Formats: sequence, structure tokens, C-alpha cells
Amino acid sequence: MATHSLKHALFCAVVTLIIAYPILGLDLEARGTSVVLAGADTATVVSVLAAALVVFVFQLFRHRILGSLGTMPSLNPFANREPMPQDKRQRLETIALVVLVVAALIWPFFVSRGAVDLATLVLIYIMLALGLNVVVGLAGLLDLGYVAFYAVGAYTFALLHQYFGVSFWVALPVGAGLAATFGLLLGFPVLRLRGDYLAIVTLGFGEIIRILLNNMTWLTGGPNGIGGIPDPTVFGMEFGRRVKEEGNVSFHEIFDVAYSGSHKIIVLYLIALVLALFTALVIRRFTKMPVGRSWEALREDEIAARSLGLSRTAVKLSAFTIGAFFAGFAGTVFASKQGFISPESFVFLESAIILAIVVLGGMGSQLGVILAAVAVIILPELAREFSEYRMLIFGAAMVLMMVWRPQGLLPMRRIHIEINKQE
Repeated sequence: MATHSLKHALFCAVVTLIIAYPILGLDLEARGTSVVLAGADTATVVSVLAAALVVFVFQLFRHRILGSLGTMPSLNPFANREPMPQDKRQRLETIALVVLVVAALIWPFFVSRGAVDLATLVLIYIMLALGLNVVVGLAGLLDLGYVAFYAVGAYTFALLHQYFGVSFWVALPVGAGLAATFGLLLGFPVLRLRGDYLAIVTLGFGEIIRILLNNMTWLTGGPNGIGGIPDPTVFGMEFGRRVKEEGNVSFHEIFDVAYSGSHKIIVLYLIALVLALFTALVIRRFTKMPVGRSWEALREDEIAARSLGLSRTAVKLSAFTIGAFFAGFAGTVFASKQGFISPESFVFLESAIILAIVVLGGMGSQLGVILAAVAVIILPELAREFSEYRMLIFGAAMVLMMVWRPQGLLPMRRIHIEINKQE
């Protein structure tokens, strides 16, 4: 047993060296007209060797280390407390949500434009994660092509404006509805699939949409993308320096205030905030309805759910359709925020990040997903000096999270119903 552990530890350390040194230790440098492969400096080599040594020691004593960690007291000081009564917990959650919403409404008027712009991106990812949480967290259907519905919403707005001059508010429900239609169409071929097979099919669907957008140059512009996507208007008011659409009016001229580029960013943030709240409230309402209970029943045991009379077809299709609907919502907001979209904005990595947000937050937990979205999007921006190692740190955080808290930051809590027994 000891020999086997030693061989395994050596193998892991060698693999670490083989993978880490070419990535971190080798670099291409331009010298005149030629490109030369340059080696790493001493600090990088020492860091790679230290990482390999850490992997060797951990794998050699893995069982002892994990066993000692299991005997350590919980890092959560409230872990051993009695569960809070259901009515009191719901009341406190409602108060906390109201305070957060009020703070979110006031906050953009006291911070920089960059902070508000980043917050808008966070809200877009919150909408995406809440929609995917319906499919993965509640219904238990692994979807690796969720970014396709995101792309459908964004391109719907871009194309409708480019060819028909459609505004943001008209394109918003159209884009969400078209994305929901694609979700419904995707649901039919995967009705009998589950697990890895379902993940492969949905991954293929996401790549098909991206490749179509890339190759249909006559419609989507292909790799060149689509630009000139307008900002949202509010009651016919535009927030740019000059009015672009005939019949609209300028915000700063009506209210006789000095023009500021922050007006447009704040308005877009507030619109994204309202749409994110709408997404959260609608999905929360769904979870308390029979359709939400049927999603959870299908996730826990499909055979038992079917034996109770639940239609597998209706349950899966409803999950895919509703999740895709809110992805289309987010895609329309994203297109308006960026002003330009291309197929490169909707690669598989986006689906992986959204799925990671759902897993880190806690499958089925709305509040956990929101906190995870804030952490995943904001933390890399706060540590820009480590931008080269962003994905490495992200992967390490995922591994640590799955080892120490596989249920997520805030796991979903089931509502307990007490039944009075009469003797």
C-alpha cells in the first residue's frame, strides 16, 4: 500500500512538472526577424518545483491530511446551532432583500462609472445563472450549451435593430421568446437522455449555434459581428450627447442638466437591476408552484416521479424553455450594454463559467447563486495583477470548493412541514 502511494505521488508530481513548466516556464520572444523560445527565470523554476513538491507530499499523505481536516471544527460558527423557524427565516430574508434592493438603487450615484459598468455585467450573469439554475439546479438536467440561448437573445436584438430599426423594449420580449423557442426545440431530442449523454448533446447544440453565427456572414456578419446596437430609451428619452433616433428627445436637454456619460451607464444598470429582480421573483414563484415541485421530483428520482403521474416530457421541456427564456433576457441586455457583439462573445467558456456559478452558489439556491455570481465576476477584477493566472486560480477554487463544501456556498433549504399527530 505504501509503495502504491509513493508511485502515485511521484506520478502526480511528474505530471505537474510536465504541465506547469511549458505553460509558465517557456515563452516566445521576438528577436529581430526571428522568434526564439526563451526559458524561465529562476523564480518561476523554483515556483514550479515547489508546486510539484506540494503535490507529491499531498498525494503521499492524502488520506491523513483529509482525515485530519474532517476532524477539525467547522469554519462556520453557526454550524451546530438549531435551525431557525421557517416563518422567522423567511421574514429575515425578506427584510435583507429589501435592504439590498434599496442599497442597489442608491449605490450607482456615489461610485465611479467603471464600478457601475462592472455591476451591470454582474447583473447580466445573475440573470444567466438564475436561468441555468432552473435547468441544472432544480430539474437536474446538465446543460453545457446554455450560452447558445444567450447568443440568440443578443443576436435577435442586433438583427432586429439592424434590419427593422426595432428598439430595446420591443426586442427584449422577442429575444427572450425566441430563446425560449430554441430551448423548447432542444428539449425534444434530449427527452430520453441524462447525465453525460445529455451534457454532450447540449454542448453540441451550443457549438452549432456559434458556428452558424460565425458562418452566416450574409445575415450575422460572421466574425466581424454586428455593431451600432442602441442603448435603451426611457419614455422616448435618449441618454447620449445627441439624439440618434427620429422622434426621441435628449434627457439632459429636457431636464436642463449638464450632459454626463455616466447617465447612460446608470440607466442601463437600473434596467438590468429591474430585470434581474424580475427574473429572481418569477423563478422563486415557479419553485413554489406545482411545476417547481415537479422539477425537484424529476431531479431526485425520475422513475419515482413518473410513477406518481408526472409527465417527463412536460417537466423537462418546461425547465429548458423557462431557463432559455431568461438567457434571452440577459442576451438582449448584454447586446445593448456592449453595443457590439460577435460569435467570440458566446464561446463554451461562457457556459462553463455560468455552470460554475450555479455549482459554487449551491444547486437550486437563488441567494447562493447571486453571491457566487458576484464573487466570480468581481474578484478577478480586484486582482488584475494576477490576470495571467485567472483560470488557474479559478480552477483551484473550484477544486477546493468541491472538496470542503460540495453543497455550495448557500445550499438550497427545503421547507419543512410539521404534521400534528392526533392520538
